[in-house]
Amino acid sequence: MFGVGIALILQAELGAAPWDMLHKGISAKTGLSVGLVIEGIGFLLLLLWIPLHQRIGVGTILNALEIGIVVDLVSPHLPDIDRLVPRIAMMLVGVMIIALGSGFYIGAGLGTGPRDGIMVGLSERGISVRLARTVVEFTVGVAGFALGVRPGIGTLIFMFGIGPLVQVFLPRMSLPPRKKAHETQPSVEAGGTE
Repeated sequence: MFGVGIALILQAELGAAPWDMLHKGISAKTGLSVGLVIEGIGFLLLLLWIPLHQRIGVGTILNALEIGIVVDLVSPHLPDIDRLVPRIAMMLVGVMIIALGSGFYIGAGLGTGPRDGIMVGLSERGISVRLARTVVEFTVGVAGFALGVRPGIGTLIFMFGIGPLVQVFLPRMSLPPRKKAHETQPSVEAGGTE
């Protein structure tokens, strides 16, 4: 869902999401595809997890590997659209798909992606998901701008919309915490026998 959402936003050409501004800027400077840059940045971001005490899971690895691949696979198959209204719709659908995807994969409890791990790590320190995500998006948007990628209306919608959307979807899609084996077996005291 993330890869499809990113591809839709990029194809709409109304301004890339802040992370994708950074990815596009690095891609333009290095000649690497945007998908490869997404994967490389994802693995580098895991270093920021050290002070945030985030745990790597299977979701972390899959997120880092597959999003860039999906962007590169989906992008060539999206239509080129000149009209503004369908481009706006494409961009808004992309934002919603990413927010839903966040709820699904973070809610599964199998590890967050490299970028979302920073948001989750900050939220575990008392900052709301909404604010943590917005601050992270703003920061990387500034870095992308410094690399020569210009923001657009889509950038601003993503920057200030994704945090609140993820805050709405995440609790609704989160699975209950798994019980440990010793918590699921009835105790002697609980059964009332001696």
